[in-house]
Amino acid sequence: MATRTPREQLISGAADLFARRGLRATSVREVAKYSGTPLGSTYHYFPGGKSELAVAAVEHANTFICRALRRELTAGGPVDGMREFLVMWRKIIVDSDYRAGCPVLAVAVEEPDDDDAPLLAAAAAFGDWTAILADSLREHGADEVIARQTATLVVASIEGTVAICRAERSTTALDDIDAILTPLLRRTIGMSD
Repeated sequence: MATRTPREQLISGAADLFARRGLRATSVREVAKYSGTPLGSTYHYFPGGKSELAVAAVEHANTFICRALRRELTAGGPVDGMREFLVMWRKIIVDSDYRAGCPVLAVAVEEPDDDDAPLLAAAAAFGDWTAILADSLREHGADEVIARQTATLVVASIEGTVAICRAERSTTALDDIDAILTPLLRRTIGMSD
């Protein structure tokens, strides 16, 4: 495995801290300390400050999630792909002892301080995930409008459920949405239950 650059360490550290603490509750100083990089590196790599770092962290999380979604949807289609995506979130939640959620959601729910760039990056990420799932649904026979609407429902359900799991310190909510979303996706693409 290649050694990560200080910039990559900062981005990864910011994404993890945002997932655990939120955007506003995480300072640039804390990101530098958490990622093991000098504070000066933060301002060197992100002269735009916390906002620029937040955008990079959201884009980093988006790249990871898009890659995982594409891999799972390609391997198993929309139903199995969505279920594997739930497995991934279950692992993240449990492995962090219910402390980590989604850094994109964490950025999306907080009002920006001085610019909308982090919020726009979060909106783009949600749009990417929805588009990837909608494409898979269409490829498997779903109508274009129904595919988009269903994909939006799935993304919103999973994101909200991750927050519920953290609050309840339980993954039961993931099981609940799996029980509802799996048959819904099957019907959407014309599979029998």
